[in-house]
Amino acid sequence: MRVVLDTNIVLDAFVFDDPTARPLKSALAALQLEWIATKAMRDELARVLCYPKIVPRMAFYLVTASDVLAQFDGQATLVDTAPKAIVTCRDPDDQMFIDLAVAHQALLLSKDEAVLCLRKRLIGLSVQVQKTVH
Repeated sequence: MRVVLDTNIVLDAFVFDDPTARPLKSALAALQLEWIATKAMRDELARVLCYPKIVPRMAFYLVTASDVLAQFDGQATLVDTAPKAIVTCRDPDDQMFIDLAVAHQALLLSKDEAVLCLRKRLIGLSVQVQKTVH
């Protein structure tokens, strides 16, 4: 099964070691999920890892930006940018995740309310939106 991870989910899994993200990490490691992403998603992650609120938290968890980007590079399959989906998110930063999930009919993992409120519309496009892997 293909999965699209928004940036906050990636942070939960690879920076904060959030217990709710551990099943995701296990599923990725066991190749039960295929994480697909675009170069723009990697670029956004690299930018977020430099945010003043994130840098001290990475230091607390003994994680570097290079560590997180290495996880991305080692586990995500880069694909072409998807065309704009017929569903529009009110947060333009989240649109690329929706577009990719729709184009590949992938599971979309996000905790963002702007994405979660689109669940019903996305399910009609064969896209499930969840906060975590069950």
